Amino acid sequence: MQKNWYIVYTKPKWEKKVSAALTKRKIESFLPFNRKQVTYLRKVKTEQEPLFPSYVFVNTTETEICKLKFIEGIVSLIFWKGKPAIIPAEEIELIKDFTSHHQNIALEKTKVNVNEVASAIDGSRYSMTGNVLTIKNTVMKVNLPSIGFTLTAKVDTENSQPRTISFGEKDLMLQS
Repeated sequence: MQKNWYIVYTKPKWEKKVSAALTKRKIESFLPFNRKQVTYLRKVKTEQEPLFPSYVFVNTTETEICKLKFIEGIVSLIFWKGKPAIIPAEEIELIKDFTSHHQNIALEKTKVNVNEVASAIDGSRYSMTGNVLTIKNTVMKVNLPSIGFTLTAKVDTENSQPRTISFGEKDLMLQS
């Protein structure tokens, strides 16, 4: 059977515990973190918190979904139109890439449209169709239509280096 990415809804502040429990049971999971710079007593520290509160992404087959109910901390599976919501692997890869290169990420709620393709809008010069990537100024946005969120982060133009992002069959070099 084919594995798909699903979202499990956890108890508040249980994301790390649920992710660890899934890993212990050899179930592939993904918990994206948002790095935030916080100032405490004139010291700047970087803290990590889950990007999507109470959400953990799980890569499993449809037959193994029933086993997820028995893991402590999992409240339910996220459903769309009466069926478990399937998240495209491309969106998971886009989230992984975005969280590894950016910090202080802001979440914006958008309309869920499962037929739309994930897209990234980045800040200045390039544009592609299909999986759209546009670069403008110093803000990068990634639209995730299957879960109804847009990730937004400021691009650090002082320290930015050109990097390549793959969108299916197309590669694009990002430059500031």
